[in-house]
Amino acid sequence: MSSEVARHLLFQSHMATKTAHMSPQVFDNEEKQKKENTRSLAMSGHVGFESLPDQLVNRSIQQGFCFNILCVGETGIGKSTLIDTLFNTNFEDHESSHFYPHVRLKAQTYELQESNVRLKLTIVNTVGFGDQINKEESYQPIVDYIDTQFEAYLQEELKIKRSLFNYHDSRIHVCLYFISPTGHSLKTLDLLTMKSLDSKVNIIPVIAKADAISKTELQKFKIKLMSELVSNGVQIYQFPTDDETIAKINASMNGHLPFAVVGSMDEVKVGNKMVKARQYPWGIVQVENENHCDFVKLREMLICTNMEDLRDETHTRHYELYRRRKLEEMGLTDMGPENKPLSLQETYEAKRHEFYGERQRKEEEMKQLFVQRVKEKEAVLKEAERELQAKFEHLKRVHQEEKLRLEEKRRLLEEEIIAFSKKKATSEIYQNQPFMTPGGNVRKDKDRKKEPGYRLELLCFDVRACETSGGRKDAEEGREGPRASGRPW
Repeated sequence: MSSEVARHLLFQSHMATKTAHMSPQVFDNEEKQKKENTRSLAMSGHVGFESLPDQLVNRSIQQGFCFNILCVGETGIGKSTLIDTLFNTNFEDHESSHFYPHVRLKAQTYELQESNVRLKLTIVNTVGFGDQINKEESYQPIVDYIDTQFEAYLQEELKIKRSLFNYHDSRIHVCLYFISPTGHSLKTLDLLTMKSLDSKVNIIPVIAKADAISKTELQKFKIKLMSELVSNGVQIYQFPTDDETIAKINASMNGHLPFAVVGSMDEVKVGNKMVKARQYPWGIVQVENENHCDFVKLREMLICTNMEDLRDETHTRHYELYRRRKLEEMGLTDMGPENKPLSLQETYEAKRHEFYGERQRKEEEMKQLFVQRVKEKEAVLKEAERELQAKFEHLKRVHQEEKLRLEEKRRLLEEEIIAFSKKKATSEIYQNQPFMTPGGNVRKDKDRKKEPGYRLELLCFDVRACETSGGRKDAEEGREGPRASGRPW
C-alpha cells in the first residue's frame, strides 16, 4: 500500500470511528458548522496541485501493491489450479493429503510484476478442510487466522514508533469460497463457515469444476445457492455500484453470483489458436470462453475492476469492526457520559482512575481475606496445640504410672533375691555338713527337731529343689539322705 493511500485510509478510519458513536443531531451540527466556516474561492492563475493524482499514482507504482487471497474449500476441489489460471502463473504448490487430523492454513507470498506495476500476492490455502469425520470445528482455525492478521495490524498501528507505510499487510482482502458442484444445495459446513466469516472478510462464492454438471442444472444450482445464502443471513461481497464508471458492469455481475468456474493451465488447439481448456472424450471446455464458464467474469471482477475496492472494504469495514470491538473491550470510547466527545487523554485518565480504584478495592479485599485466613489458620493451630498438650499430659501420666509399677516390681524382685540368697546360703551350709553314724544321726535328728531353725532349713531346701528341674533330683536325693540317715521329715 502506498504512503498516501495508507494515510488517506487511516484518516477515513479515524473519522468513521468517531462518527459511528455520534448522535445524528451532533453529526448534523458539526457538518453545518463546517459548511459555515468553509468558503469557496476562485484562483486567478495556475498553481499546480492538479498533479496530485499523478503524484499519488507515481508513488503507488514505486511502493507497489499487496493483495491477499484466502481459498476455502475441500481438498482436491481445484483451488490451486484456479489460482494458477487466474494469475497465469504456475505457483509452486504440492498436492495435499486427505488425512490431516486438523485444518491448518498455509500461506505463500509471491512477487509478481505486470508492465511496471509490482504486486505482492499472498495466497492462503486451507489444508485439510472438510476431510475430518467430525467437521464441527473445521472453520474455527480460519476465523482465528483472520483475527490474528487483524491483531497484528492493530498492534503495529498502536505502536509509538510505527512503520505502516512499509509494513507488509497480511490482512485477508478476499475469500474465494469453493462450493462442490453437487447440483442440490449447500452443505451444512459451507453455511456455518460462510456465516462465521461474512463479518470478517469479503466472501466471493464460486462453484468449482462447473463442467461437472449441465448448464440447466448449473443455473438452477446458482438460484438455489443464492436463496439459501439469503435465507440463512450470509452476507457475501457485492460489487460496488456507487462509481458511475463501473456501476453498470458491477450491477450486472452481481446477478451472476456465484460464479461457475473451470480452471486449467493446459493449452489445447482450437481452430487456429491455442487456448486454455480442459479436454474430454466428449469435447473441450474452454476456460476463457464465457459460454462455457464464468472464469473471465471472475477474473475481470476480482483483479481488473474491484481489487482496490476489496482492499478498501477490508480496511474500512472489516478491520474497523474488529478494531472498534477491541478498543471497546479495552474500555476506550469516543463519547463521554453526557454524549460529549472525549479525547484519548481524557479517556486514558478516566480508565486510569477506574483501574486504580479497582486495584485499591481488590487490594483491600485481598488484605481482609488474608487476615481472615490467618485467623482461621491460627485457630486451627491452637486447636492442634491443645490436642497435642492433652495427649502429652495423658502420655506423661501413663508413663508415671508405668514407672511406679516397675519400681514396685523391682522392689519385690530385690526382696525375693535377698530371700533367695539367704535360702541358698542356708542350703549350702546344710549340704556341706559331714555324715555321721546312724545311731548318732538319729539322736542328733531328734535333738535338731527341737531346734527353732530346723523346720525353716528343711522348707528352704524343698523350695529350691522344686524351682529347677535339676533341683527335683536334688530334692529327692535330699529326702533320701535324711531317710538314709534316719532323720525325720
